[in-house]
Amino acid sequence: MSTRIREYDAMAPGSRRLTWLLRLSLVGTVFTALVMLVGAWTRLVDAGLGCPDWPGCYGQLVVPGSDNASLAYPDSPLEPVKAWVEMVHRYIASLLGLLVIGIVLLGRQSRRDSGYPWKLSLALLGVIILQGAFGAFTVTLRLWPQVVTLHLLGGLSVLSLFLWLHLRLKRYASGGDGSPRRPSVGWGLAALVLVLQLALGGWVTSNYAGLACQGFPTCNSEWLPAMDWSEGFHLTQTVGPNYLHGKLHAEARTTIHFTHRLVALVLGVVLLGLVLRYRQSRVLRPYLASVLLVYAAQAAIGIANVLLWLPLWLALLHTAGAMLLAISLLLAFWRWRYEEAPNSVPNKHGLPQGISHEAIQG
Repeated sequence: MSTRIREYDAMAPGSRRLTWLLRLSLVGTVFTALVMLVGAWTRLVDAGLGCPDWPGCYGQLVVPGSDNASLAYPDSPLEPVKAWVEMVHRYIASLLGLLVIGIVLLGRQSRRDSGYPWKLSLALLGVIILQGAFGAFTVTLRLWPQVVTLHLLGGLSVLSLFLWLHLRLKRYASGGDGSPRRPSVGWGLAALVLVLQLALGGWVTSNYAGLACQGFPTCNSEWLPAMDWSEGFHLTQTVGPNYLHGKLHAEARTTIHFTHRLVALVLGVVLLGLVLRYRQSRVLRPYLASVLLVYAAQAAIGIANVLLWLPLWLALLHTAGAMLLAISLLLAFWRWRYEEAPNSVPNKHGLPQGISHEAIQG
């Protein structure tokens, strides 16, 4: 048996190692969504500074009693519920990091195999490490809006990378080896506007601007309210002592919220254009229809948040909608990327092109 065949046999589609990689990448995708929702809950209940230090809580790995907490940080009174919410978020985020490390170690033997997404695994590890650093800075920089926004984008990046890794592993297991399509302008524009809108959503929540525009479709009973663009998007502001509940004045917050609404409208137009561009594709139609459906639901949830004065459960649902929108667009792009890629269909044994069943046996 040749070296190439022995190397493939070790990672054959039915092998235990590849099966575990597929499972762990799928679990990682779902678990990342859970971690992000717990993080959103932590932010929404004002528990982001429930522990004044990092990675412990008042110098300990579990939430201490009030007496020990006051001795460690006398200027930060302990609120046990908020402290536990924050620590639970840290615990499960740490488990997610261990999961990524496990995937990297498990796939290390296949790092030289053609088609194995080794670089993608390393990229995921790098992003999860960076995300941990953002988590630390969120606390040490006292909810600085720039860091909170980057932390949200980092979570969405981890979610997207986990899903992409799972799809790549499935393709590797099936033996697909065709060249994928290069991204077109339409897909690139949709991705760019979506990332911008997600970043604006993070900027809205980190500056507590969710209710800066009251009413819909007008903002504070005006189609063009009073705004302060220079202050609303002053990205080089200094780190303050504490950004809990925000520091910007009303007109600056109105600017942030109003911009979020405008870009949401632009995103809808871009996504509709994508649907019209590929309306003839029977394969893509259900995927793009799902993208539009999720977008419409997300827009409705955003409007409801304003009209109902930002109830906690609905704000959390808005975060879930943002994740689902990113996932649905990513799945649609994946389907387009490999829809008609040449040589992308595996042979009848489910093995990569050029490796036959007889060769594996003998």
